[in-house]
Amino acid sequence: MNLGALLEQYKNNPRLFQLADRLLFADTQKIYLKNLQGSSTEFVVSSIFSHEKTQSLNHLVVMNDAEEAAYFHNTVENLTSALDLFYFPSSFKNRKNFRLLNSSHVMLRTEMLTKLSQGGNKKIIITYPEALFEKVVLPKTLSSNIINIKTNDTINLNSLMELFVMYGFVRTDFVYEPGQFALRGGILDIYSFGNEKPYRVELFGNDVDSIRIFDPETQLSERKLLQVSIIPNVETQFDSGEKVTLLEFLPDNIIIWTKDWDVIKEKIEVQEEDLGLFLKRNAEGLTQNEETEDEDDTKILKDVKLEDFVPAATTQRQIQQKHLIEFGYKPHFATYEIEFHTKQQPSFNRKFDLLIQDLKQHENAQYSIYIFAEQAKQLERLHSIFKDLNTEIQFTPVATSIHEGFIDEDLKIVCYTDHQIFQRYHKYKVKQAYNKNKALTLKTLRDLQPGDFVTHIDHGVGRYSGLQKN
Repeated sequence: MNLGALLEQYKNNPRLFQLADRLLFADTQKIYLKNLQGSSTEFVVSSIFSHEKTQSLNHLVVMNDAEEAAYFHNTVENLTSALDLFYFPSSFKNRKNFRLLNSSHVMLRTEMLTKLSQGGNKKIIITYPEALFEKVVLPKTLSSNIINIKTNDTINLNSLMELFVMYGFVRTDFVYEPGQFALRGGILDIYSFGNEKPYRVELFGNDVDSIRIFDPETQLSERKLLQVSIIPNVETQFDSGEKVTLLEFLPDNIIIWTKDWDVIKEKIEVQEEDLGLFLKRNAEGLTQNEETEDEDDTKILKDVKLEDFVPAATTQRQIQQKHLIEFGYKPHFATYEIEFHTKQQPSFNRKFDLLIQDLKQHENAQYSIYIFAEQAKQLERLHSIFKDLNTEIQFTPVATSIHEGFIDEDLKIVCYTDHQIFQRYHKYKVKQAYNKNKALTLKTLRDLQPGDFVTHIDHGVGRYSGLQKN
């Protein structure tokens, strides 16, 4: 039985049908999913996302902090392979400075807002309190400020570059992070705020000859595109009057999932206090020194206004206007409860006799056993350990990772993770924009060999012929 069959079991779980049925009610539902342990919540979200009854619905999952949200995102991504799955972070580099923006986070926020404003497939958005605290640009405003470039278009290059500057882009020699553009000969490089990697537009006069995505580290093209959408910085280019709360931005058919609303609310209230203190320090001119940190990293400064943020009371009122599913330690709004019977993966402290004893007990009780690992070789290693200990454990290896293992007593399923078995740190992955720390260095130049392709600042693409001393 593979991962697909396991998810099918979840979709056919009577509790999932019960949940799916209630999400189709016209009246807003407030539901508490009791006793979901480990990564079982991710299995439930993934199953509802792909369930035939609820397949048209969008989902917003609010976790307690950025790390929880990232782990949740990674697990759902591994379970569903969904293309329209988004991690929606806060814009800022740290929680107490509301002027310094994180370029990677701005890119991730812009990507999600753009995709959502365009409609199309159903989506899952995973976020946390600090990100909910910020307002977002209106969908129609965002759509009307996107620059579209197509192959074979005729463009006015000077006007286009003026538009880039107006939208908050900075001209540089080479692009290495969102919000930059560069012109070398007949090559225009643009790093949009809504894409993980920059675009390279090759021009023949004023005609667009080709468009490619390229790697800013190697300068090599990765694939051709017929058209691109250049998106401005949604955090700095629009007035407060053009912004709304994230919950107002989302479509009507959104299902909101919250883990422990009391914790979420408290963190938003802390942000309100921190913002008040920051605005006071800013008015007294005491925040300037805070902007000199991280000298190697380009900073995008933002005018901070109270109107650009959302109080906890407003967020609480708005989430109650949607279908709401709560999970975690206890409910806050729920009027209906669905109880699951799951347990956390036990800690074996790398004692394989305890692991084998536990798995044997579940095997004898007719449980299906799944062991998840990011690398197939880890599963092979585990199989070899069982063989060396003369133990035959029938388990299904799953070569993908989930964050936390669990036992589901309703479905008689054991899902364990190799990193918990071997007590290894499990690192989450979040898309990162390229940055200055990865930019072209002298060492990279020395590694160039005559004949390698390079991009000259004035003449465009050519072959490298070596360095000369004057």
